Amino acid sequence: MPMTPPPDFDTLTVADIARLADSDRLPPVERWHPDHCGDSDMRIARDGTWFHQGSPIGRAAMVRAFSRILRREPDGGYVLVTPVEKLDIAVEDAPFVAVEMKVEGEGRDATLAFRLNTGELVTASAQHPLRFEEHDDGPHPYIHVRGPIGAGLEALMTRALYYELAERALAEGAEPPGVWSAGAFFPFAPAE
Repeated sequence: MPMTPPPDFDTLTVADIARLADSDRLPPVERWHPDHCGDSDMRIARDGTWFHQGSPIGRAAMVRAFSRILRREPDGGYVLVTPVEKLDIAVEDAPFVAVEMKVEGEGRDATLAFRLNTGELVTASAQHPLRFEEHDDGPHPYIHVRGPIGAGLEALMTRALYYELAERALAEGAEPPGVWSAGAFFPFAPAE
């Protein structure tokens, strides 16, 4: 069955995004435990580009299909998994990139929703927390996408989205600086 393209993010409300995210039924990859079959010869670059045998995968529908069978293993590695096979995939940073943000409300009443490079939608909340990590090239903001929190799949936010989040945090004046979404507060300081 062909997958339908994701809706135009600009026309969606945050409530629409939450409804669409809740109705998106992913394959039950957490229940599939086939034998390990080797390496997929695939890689996800830091910018979210998917590669196979060194060449970028240009078809968005193919990337989206592969992203739906992606799982993080207990050892921290990533695999593409089906009921009958499991293949390693290299991930340079996070498997997804948050590329657009929609905000409704202010302060404690704010809700932040994101569109990922794969078209998947996620709303920052206690179930999908934001976290910030300091790297040599500056802060890296992430949002939890799926799987167990702290051991599942995340999206790295684009630098532009980070700047939007920082601007919101500074405008709100919280100490430590951070942002609210869906009733949860996410400080910019990395967790100790």
